[in-house]
Amino acid sequence: MSMATREMRASFAFVERNFNLTKRYWGWEVAWLVYSLAAALSVAFIGVAQGDTRLLQVLVIGTIFWNFLSIVFGFIGETVTWERWEGTLEYTFMAPVRRYTQLVGSTLFAVTYAVIQMVVILVVMMLFFGLEFSGGNFVTAAAFLVLGSISFVGVGMMAAILPLLYVERGDQMVFVIQSVILLFSGVYYSTDILPGWMQFVSQFSPGTYVLDGIREGLIKGTPVTELLHDVWPLLIMGALLIPLGVYVFGIAERYAKRTGKLKRVG
Repeated sequence: MSMATREMRASFAFVERNFNLTKRYWGWEVAWLVYSLAAALSVAFIGVAQGDTRLLQVLVIGTIFWNFLSIVFGFIGETVTWERWEGTLEYTFMAPVRRYTQLVGSTLFAVTYAVIQMVVILVVMMLFFGLEFSGGNFVTAAAFLVLGSISFVGVGMMAAILPLLYVERGDQMVFVIQSVILLFSGVYYSTDILPGWMQFVSQFSPGTYVLDGIREGLIKGTPVTELLHDVWPLLIMGALLIPLGVYVFGIAERYAKRTGKLKRVG
């Protein structure tokens, strides 16, 4: 058996483990799905109140696809937290498994889980409000969803070191990062309305380009070839952030082992 095959099988083992954890805590999964759906409906009603179909589409796309991206970011960012909750952090990090193998497994599970929840919420929203994207370019939306996932995976990997280094405050720090990305990415509004300095910062958020590309595709039917100004920043971010995330996580892991942080439960 080749090394690549062994590593891939190990990655799928982490996918299976996370799936079993999800089944164990199915009540929480239902609760989070209901919360996400209620939040999406609440925001969408703003467009209904204004009687503006275009605004309704903008809000629906923002809430649904931000939910997808935040789940991907959150699951990867909480990789260490899950291990600590289950009491398996020390065993997992001492096992003869490459760390990128675990991160790949966490990524595959996070994307799969996020896609399932996104589809459920999208179907409910379209039925509830009678929305149609008949002129939408779904290829463009899918392309930006993939590009966005890659970029958010890199950010999530770097955020995942925080619960490892800061046992008591790491989770809160991950949540703060997620909240800041939400603010600067134009989830519910165009980034053009932000103050100048915030518009500058928004250029470094992958969410800005993902949401703009998906809205252009689904609302205006714009092909991805006409949105290269949104594509190339995501390609650069993905190419830089994922290797950087794996590298930084490795440094944090070695530091945690050397200082005995793996045994702490916070």
